[in-house]
Amino acid sequence: MRTALTVLVLVVMAALTGWSVVAFDLFGAADDEAFFRREGAAPLFWLVIVLWLLFGAAVLLVRKVERRDATLIVVAGSLILALAAMAGPPNTSTDSARYAWDGIVQVHGTSPYLHTPADPDLRDLRPEWLYPEPVFLDDGTWRCEGERLLGLYETGGGPPMCTALNRPQVPTIYPPAAEMFFAGVRAVVPDDVGYVAFQVAGVLIHLGVTLLLVRALRQRGKPVWWAALWGWCPLVASEVVTNSHVDALGALLALAATILVAGGMRWRGGIAMGAAIATKLIPVIAAPALLRRQPWKVIVAAVVTFAVLYVPYVVTTGIGVLGYLPGYLQEEGYESGGTFPLVELVVPDGYGLPVVALILAVTAGVVWRRTDPADPWVGQVVMIGVTLLAVSPRYSWYALLLIPFIAMTGRGEWFAVVGALALRLFAPDIWAWQIALVTAVVVVVAGSLVRLGPDGRRELVPPAVRRRLGRARIPADGPGA
Repeated sequence: MRTALTVLVLVVMAALTGWSVVAFDLFGAADDEAFFRREGAAPLFWLVIVLWLLFGAAVLLVRKVERRDATLIVVAGSLILALAAMAGPPNTSTDSARYAWDGIVQVHGTSPYLHTPADPDLRDLRPEWLYPEPVFLDDGTWRCEGERLLGLYETGGGPPMCTALNRPQVPTIYPPAAEMFFAGVRAVVPDDVGYVAFQVAGVLIHLGVTLLLVRALRQRGKPVWWAALWGWCPLVASEVVTNSHVDALGALLALAATILVAGGMRWRGGIAMGAAIATKLIPVIAAPALLRRQPWKVIVAAVVTFAVLYVPYVVTTGIGVLGYLPGYLQEEGYESGGTFPLVELVVPDGYGLPVVALILAVTAGVVWRRTDPADPWVGQVVMIGVTLLAVSPRYSWYALLLIPFIAMTGRGEWFAVVGALALRLFAPDIWAWQIALVTAVVVVVAGSLVRLGPDGRRELVPPAVRRRLGRARIPADGPGA
């Protein structure tokens, strides 16, 4: 009965996932950056809430399913939900348009770091689905017809153009492993194939992580259904498949690196970690939990891998391989120290960056010192989760790095962090986001304390304090008075 109910819930989730992609397109005009204020966004918000509730129900049901059946259901459910997320084009982000363009120019022999998309030198490479022709009106003006489009003029005062890419007047921001991934995906399809190419790649990554989790959980003797925490998560289907964020590849490589290091294969783990960092940089926060024993092997392998991946692009581009990264950091406000909404609740303006740096340094030190090299999973959850809370990135897909490690530990309370980041899509007002982040902290702390149990909570109190409290409980006339 539980098996049938679990399958039924997954089928409903798949149907709603496909509907959410087809029925809700959030790229219309808005008075600000809040998708929630755009036409059709409120229904999507509530549909997402329903999907998360169904996700929770499905996970609760599969817990009691027989192990062999649970494995099949987890993997099949992951695949079905991923395929459902391919029902339409991206609906909350156009990042995969940039991925496609970077891949296309590489297939044609050009470094993605050399030119901006608006550069007239690349005019002949532009496919129509990424660069539709502008429509000229009788009054001499022009416009871009369609959604996900931005109108601008070519660099150097050229003619008007329309593009589906964001930031078309700056070079790419992505590191070399990501660029190699983009080139690999586009090399096997014609230039006129649209968003679906990276969505197919997203399905493969989505399923690949699920299979890795199932295998690793079996080896650790942990419940296989924990893999559903990744495979069935609504955010994973949306951001890995529908919107095809390359962060998913970084999460896959970071998970592989942790599995390898935990199994004593530190050189191989370091190579995987270097590739993860060369995909999106942020996976570097997964490194401290892997460095407790023979750290030099992991560090050397990661650094060499990172450097080797950059070599082809440095040869063709030189210092230009930095792309738009410096400008992006400035755009996001990280240089000023004023973009950390959770930390800013307790520190003055302008002090956010050093405080966040201190939090991350202390967390990294504690994780490094206390993490068992053969069992680094909780350390990964703590390091990545605390980083996401402290830095509070604006984009929900950054949470993709955390979810596989939640699955490896079964620490569901950390989904509060994922939810807080996801809320930013619908409610960008700083006060709403701060409430969500504080709530996430409370949920994580409360859940962690419950997991510790009475003995574990007692160990959190310093021995001197425990002795003092123990003496205070003994009456002055003795224990039998």
